[in-house]
Order: sequence, then structure tokens, then C-alpha cells
Amino acid sequence: MPLHMLYDSGRICKINPPKVRERLAREGPASLSDADLLAALLGTGMRGKNVRELAEEVLGLLDSSREVPDAEMLGRLAGVGEAKAAAVCAALELGRRLYGSRDKKVASPGDVWPIVSHWSDRKQERFICCSLNGAHELIAARVVSVGLVNRTVVHPREVYADPITDRACAVIVAHNHPSGRLDPSPEDREITARLKGAADTLGIALLDHLIFSGEGYYSFVEHGLLEPPTSD
Repeated sequence: MPLHMLYDSGRICKINPPKVRERLAREGPASLSDADLLAALLGTGMRGKNVRELAEEVLGLLDSSREVPDAEMLGRLAGVGEAKAAAVCAALELGRRLYGSRDKKVASPGDVWPIVSHWSDRKQERFICCSLNGAHELIAARVVSVGLVNRTVVHPREVYADPITDRACAVIVAHNHPSGRLDPSPEDREITARLKGAADTLGIALLDHLIFSGEGYYSFVEHGLLEPPTSD
């Protein structure tokens, strides 16, 4: 395994993450995974923790946070420190301001997949809820829970807590299958039925449930496993 760091009498010597910055320059940032992008941004790791491992830890914190964590929270991770935390926060906020998906019109499952597909490389399932306004424009896409490799445990109160705060009129839920297989499990079907019942009670439209990987997605509505809401 290539070394990301060299140590000399306890001092850290910087070495660029191998191939990451070269790929970024050659193929553009869209070719990199979330962890690769963070590794390129962080630049270095620490003794006993290379930059890729540090990037994975930062990514775990970002996935589990409802909002962008502040620099103080990021700085608590061993190996991050004040300067790297500030750089990550600044990059996330700039990306949100300039290129965020907020207000993106969602008219079909194909519009949702680009919003959630960057979670497809995670080794554990991420269950995601997308809040939509009355015009079906995206308000926010958030990770609700992180499960085991082949199982995600979710509860309707966790899924709908943020949409209620958002005053969302509709939601689309999604989760990745780390195996790459897109067919729904019996548990996926049961979770969808529970969420549909809760949505009807709350007066929030559950528009679809997507299972996705880096190669594509499976729509419950398109396959007749979820009845789309009727228009008033």
C-alpha cells in the first residue's frame, strides 16, 4: 500500500494523496468519490492514520450530521485540527452556496438519483430522506440512519422529523445497497409500507422509495410497489 505520509523524528512530511490530485486534474472532481475529495482537501493525515483514513472519519461525521458541522466539531477529530477544519467547512459552505441542489425540481425518479448517488460508495447502507416543497422542489436531502451492510433500521418518526420542520409537502426516501443489487428485500418493502402509512397520517405525500447504487436505481413507484399520490 502506498504511503501517504513520511515521518522524521515525529514530524509529518506532506505527500499528496497518490493519484487523487492527478485524477482530479485529468478527469475533473466528478470522477472522485466523496472520500477522495476530502483526502485531496485535507492533504495529510497523522501518525498512525493516513489521509484516506482521516477522510473516511470526516465523511462519517458529515453523513451523521443533520447540517454542515462547524469547525469546532470537525476539529475534535484526531488529526484534523483547526486549519483543516476551517478548510473543510469553508469548502462545504462555498459548494452549498454556489452549486447546492436546493430548489432543484424533482419530476421523476431520474431527478432524484443524481442528488443521492454520491452516497452509493458507502460500505454501510445510508437511508436518506429528501424534503420537497409544494412545487416538488428540493428543500434538503439528509441521511436519516446508517445501518449494517445489508440492513437499515429506520422509524417513521426519524424519517419525518426533518420534513415536518421543513414544512415539506412531500418526501422521497432512498437508500443505497452496498452489494450493488437493486432489487428490494422483504424488509425494504415492509419499511416502505410503514412509511406510507405514516405519511398518510401526517398529510405528507410519500412520492417514491429509491434503492440505488453507483450504476443506477430501482423505483418502487415505477415497479408498482408504491402507489403514487393522487393529485387534488
